[in-house]
Amino acid sequence: MTALKKFDRIEAAGLWRERPDAQRVEVIVSVGDATLVITNMRDMALAHWSLPAVERANPGQVPAIFHPDGVPEETLELGEDAAEMIEAIETLRSAIARRRPRPGRLRLMATVSLFAAIGALGVFWLPEASLQHALKVVPQVKRAEIGGGLLQNIRRVAGAPCSAPQSVEALARLGARLPAPHGGGRLVVVRSGIEVSTHLPGGTVILGRALVEDYEEPDVVAGYIIAERLRAQITDPLEPLLREAGLVATFRLLLTGALSEGTLQDYAETLLRRAPAPLPDSALLAGFDAWAVRATPYALAVDITGDSTAALIENDPYRSAAPAPVITDGDWLRLQVICSG
Repeated sequence: MTALKKFDRIEAAGLWRERPDAQRVEVIVSVGDATLVITNMRDMALAHWSLPAVERANPGQVPAIFHPDGVPEETLELGEDAAEMIEAIETLRSAIARRRPRPGRLRLMATVSLFAAIGALGVFWLPEASLQHALKVVPQVKRAEIGGGLLQNIRRVAGAPCSAPQSVEALARLGARLPAPHGGGRLVVVRSGIEVSTHLPGGTVILGRALVEDYEEPDVVAGYIIAERLRAQITDPLEPLLREAGLVATFRLLLTGALSEGTLQDYAETLLRRAPAPLPDSALLAGFDAWAVRATPYALAVDITGDSTAALIENDPYRSAAPAPVITDGDWLRLQVICSG
């Protein structure tokens, strides 16, 4: 399509809202291959809207508000400084509208066009719309069940979680000191299979045994827990699972409330191989401040020279004043032998 090629290199800043009760997020909007691509400031894709399914909620008004057809609660707002992008979207919508079948054309042309539209929706809109709907409606209790299923599959690689009797209560107290944003959030220490940490849907954080055995103070493992809590806040832990599992698994979850054992097993293996996503220093520092934990021990654990984590050390919110202890000295000693049982 000539109109699409004309605009395939323009970008604009906008405000994206996933649902009415969510905060608006600053995003970058670009025109992709028959799609409108919405990414955050870290170049992470948040949504792909099929151009044939883009609707404008306020024609002729600025800021312009767009949404996917049938999903008015998800919106993209473009202001005056995005006039070129607004023009591009309207031009493409008009071009697509002109290409739609009209009464009087040959029946074969109408049938081919219909199947093309259905194919475009199936390829570009339906998977993303189904995924976003699942992320909105799957409740916390179901997420916890999915996390539990993943943990059972992780056990096949990492073995049973460490559970020395004298250490389990200490680990629970550490979890209570560093809860997930929605409350709770189980901590699990494993003997092998993972070097540092990862997290599961439902709030569970998995820690490698080295984090409790190889360091002299609990602030290090606390830092890794905070990092996983932040990653779970930035990206819904269910999202990468469903993206990898695909449309059929997403439909299965929506219809039955469950994922297949094969889906959980495949993703558990992916999760153990995947390196933790990097976090901006600003997010980490805000997390250390919010959970009242020193940033410096974590920074030195990540880079013993402190060169790559200098910003965390220099801007440690507790550089000059110590917060409340993460756990007591006695609990820390008990936690360090959690894998000895």
